[in-house]
Order: sequence, then C-alpha cells, then structure tokens
Amino acid sequence: MLDLKLIRQDPDRVRQGASAKGMGVDVGAILRLDEERRSLIAESERLKNRRNVVSEEVGRLRKAGSDAAATIAEMRVVNERIKDLEELLRRVEDDLSARLWLVPNLAHASVPHGGGADDNVVIRQVGTPRPAAQTPLPHWDLGTSLGILDLDRCSRLSGARFTMSRGAGALLERALINLMLDLHTRTHGYEEIFPPFLVTSDCMRGTGQLPKFAEDMFKVEGRDLFLIPTAEVPITNIHRGEILDVAQLPLHYTAYSACFRAEAGAAGRDTRGLIRVHQFNKVELVKYAHPETSYDELERLVVDAQAVLELLELPYRVVLLCDGDLSFAAAKTYDLEVWLPSYQDYKEISSCSNFEDFQARRANLRFRPAQGERPEFVHTLNGSGLAIGRTVAAILENCQNDDGSVTVPKALRAYMHGLERITS
Repeated sequence: MLDLKLIRQDPDRVRQGASAKGMGVDVGAILRLDEERRSLIAESERLKNRRNVVSEEVGRLRKAGSDAAATIAEMRVVNERIKDLEELLRRVEDDLSARLWLVPNLAHASVPHGGGADDNVVIRQVGTPRPAAQTPLPHWDLGTSLGILDLDRCSRLSGARFTMSRGAGALLERALINLMLDLHTRTHGYEEIFPPFLVTSDCMRGTGQLPKFAEDMFKVEGRDLFLIPTAEVPITNIHRGEILDVAQLPLHYTAYSACFRAEAGAAGRDTRGLIRVHQFNKVELVKYAHPETSYDELERLVVDAQAVLELLELPYRVVLLCDGDLSFAAAKTYDLEVWLPSYQDYKEISSCSNFEDFQARRANLRFRPAQGERPEFVHTLNGSGLAIGRTVAAILENCQNDDGSVTVPKALRAYMHGLERITS
C-alpha cells in the first residue's frame, strides 16, 4: 500500500507509475475521498467539542435551578449530527480504503522503462545452453518414459494441470527441497520456517494477493482461509502488527511449502508438464530489511538464489525487469531464468523482489530505529530459492543422455542415496 501522503504530494507520479505497470488508478477519486474524510473528521471534532461545552452548560444551569430545556435540545441536535457524520465517515473511509488496496507499488528509480517482457534487461548469463541440434525430449515426455512422472493417473485424481511424481522422480523432488534448505540455512544463514499452508484474508491482503488477484486464489468454502500461492504469504506475515527492534534487522527466513494457484486465464504450452500447474513445491526466501540497506539485501538475495543453479550446473541468466513487467507489489525485481532445451529459451525459475514498505504498510510491519523514536515500516523482500517443479524440468532436459537416461547432478547424489543416473 502506498503512503497516502505520497499520493497527496505527488499524484502525477502515482498516475504515471500505475500506468507504467498497465494499471489504471483514479487518483482524483482518492484525493477527493481523502479531502472529504478530513473534512468530516474536522467537523466531527468541532461538534464533539461543542457537545462538551453544552454538557457543562447544562450542568451549570441545573445547579443554578435554571431552565436547561433549550440547551438540552441543542445537545440532542449535536449528538444526532455527530452520529450522521460518523456513518458518513465510515462509508468514505471504506471507499477510500478499497481504492488504496488496488493502487500498485511504484517502480524504483533504477528500474528501466518498458512495455513488457521484451524490454527486460539481461544482466548476466551463466553456463552454455544445449545446442538446438541436441535438443532432448521435453520433460513431460521424458519423465513419462522414465516412469517418474505419472500425469495421466494424476489427471484422474485431480483434473488437468496437476502433476504426480513417483519413484526416482519423487526422490528427486525431495532431494531438491533438502539441498535448497540446507544451502540456505547452513551456508546463507537463513532461519528455516515450516509454515501453515492455509492463511486468512488479512495475510493475503498483507502481501498484495487480495483484493486484486482473488480469482487466482483457492479459497476454502465457508471459511476465511486460503491455500497459499507461495510461502511468501505466511512468512511475510509472521511479524504482522509487531514493532521489531532495529537490532533484529535484517531477518532472513527460508521455507519449503506446497503452493496452490488457480492460474486463471493461463493457457498455451506452459500449461503442459511442470511449468504452470495448480499445485507445486517451492523453497522461498524472505527478508525483513532496514530501508537504508534493502537494495543491498536484494543483490544478496539474487546471489543466494542463483547459488542453487550453480550447484546443479544448470545454464541460467539474470534479468532485470522493466516497469511494464513488474508485479503489482514489487518496486524492483530480478528474474532468474533457467535454460530449457525443449523451448530453446529461458524460463523463469525465481523472481527476487524488493517491495520496499509496500507490503509492510498493508501488514503493519514496523521497527523502532532507536529507543524513544517513532516506529518506521520495514522493507520486505522475497525470492524463490527455487521453484522445485521447474528445477526438476530443467534437470531432466539439460541432463538427459542419448540413451534416454538422466544424469543426476553431483550436488544431489548424496540426497538421492548415491543415485547417479535415472533410468527406465
């Protein structure tokens, strides 16, 4: 959520920032509602002061034995007007709040301007992609032939766009989860969290999924509970409503979770195999940072996430998103994209973002800079470290052999009971 003061002081910047993300925002309506809200508050406070004066006057008249009927009648009128103002204020504040929830975050000054993914900037490329002449089977066909992906039976269990791993495939997913968690906790210093997979609407609003993206969420019927689209949601909300001590910052958390996304409107080739599904596994990285150091923390977040790809020896690149490709809540994002030979292209496997104080305002995440000073909002960051299904797809396609087997990356073998090759 943006600071209302910023919208008042620089409405054109807010309009332009929202437009750059392809989102229309009626800043004028927000400003009118804000002015009406402040006017109602001022009138209400004036009348409450008048009510106090009249109440004291009634007491004096009664004490003196004088007729207080007229003064009492005035007090009744004042009370009725205050009630009317309070109801008007509630409606205005509800309308204003509903509009503010839908205002996107503004891009950081270092983010390039552009209309979409074609205008993103490649920062670096690591590893050599497999040549087109050596393109292997796509991971969904290879996984089926190896007997480690069972998509047909899974569709009978849950319908389209769910996946089921078995045998060495299930072991591969579990091995990747353990490798990533060990790396991030033992080497990178994150604290591991095992969060709930169901959260309230307050948590979803806190990170920006609600109200704008309600159709992409799975909701429990009759309950204020949603299946999480990412562990970012519960982890970012761990300290919701708290005031942290500045000495606690930065906080670094990592978590494994299953993730659930309706993916409303998604179509095309990405809906085959493991790339865009309704349920998938992911290891998430979340940071609470001091505003003065949050962009240094973002750079380190990228390094931590890409370390997984380097351990697995997978070709990848780091891409800086332009403002037209930024998410609703992000101020700056780097995507890590892994090479998928069947696509002859790079596909996103992690998005590392700084949200500045956008999520913190929504979730009321604050810290106290020093004893006796007013609390300030923290900056929140997160990134995938990494998406498990897409990592499986990348391993199958990049490590496939001519005989149809898959070489297990060396870093994973200790987690896979020494298995070196996956064969049918």
